[in-house]
Amino acid sequence: MTHPLPALPTPDPGLEIAVLAARQLKAHGPLMRIINKFGGKIEGQMAHLPDGVRAQIERITADALTRAVKVAEHGRHAPDFGPKGAPALAALTGAVGGAGGIVTALAELPITITVILHAILRAAEEEGFDTTLPEVRAEALRVLMAGGPLADDDGINTSFIGARMTLTGPALHKLLAKIVPGFAAVLGQKLAAQTVPVLGALTGAGLNAAFLTHYRELAHIRFGLLRLTVLHGAEPVRRAFEAEMKTLKIGKT
Repeated sequence: MTHPLPALPTPDPGLEIAVLAARQLKAHGPLMRIINKFGGKIEGQMAHLPDGVRAQIERITADALTRAVKVAEHGRHAPDFGPKGAPALAALTGAVGGAGGIVTALAELPITITVILHAILRAAEEEGFDTTLPEVRAEALRVLMAGGPLADDDGINTSFIGARMTLTGPALHKLLAKIVPGFAAVLGQKLAAQTVPVLGALTGAGLNAAFLTHYRELAHIRFGLLRLTVLHGAEPVRRAFEAEMKTLKIGKT
């Protein structure tokens, strides 16, 4: 296998792993903590979504991710909206989607999904990865499996793909089959959250910006760990990261 990064000697990665662990612990921002607080109400609203909406969300998610991945094949760089531009664009699409209820929210979903995936790809590039490589694009998609903003998930898999993978045809469909149901469920929770009256000012704009920021942060953590994995080996990085997470959690209690 040809790694996307050169396996050059580097200093002890302990400090960088500690920083990544701290970022992981803070991955849920204030907005996400507020949403989690009202998780029960959101789950209740999920039950009131119209029949067929969940299946519709899955179909929209699969189509949008397929198109976004194919766009990423044709250029070295994913669209660069800047650190503030991407959340602003996500907020704009969320505001438009939230203006007309569930109908317009579903209509804007493909744009939101595309913007989120491109933000993940930009994070991968910033960590030194070539997003034209199929295994890197596959890892970008796997970021969407790492737990949504409404989930309490500290798990980061530091293993890297063992062989190059062509993300076309059956291979892409197989990968999406694993990703789409979970990610579509997260998007369904987002739509449901927009209908919870108690959330008040947490509009579609705010939710979209928060979701994008969350997944972009997960991407930086994941690809930061993957970079260290290429340079130092998966097992040492995994052990060091898990130990650091455990230490940080004990320190919070």
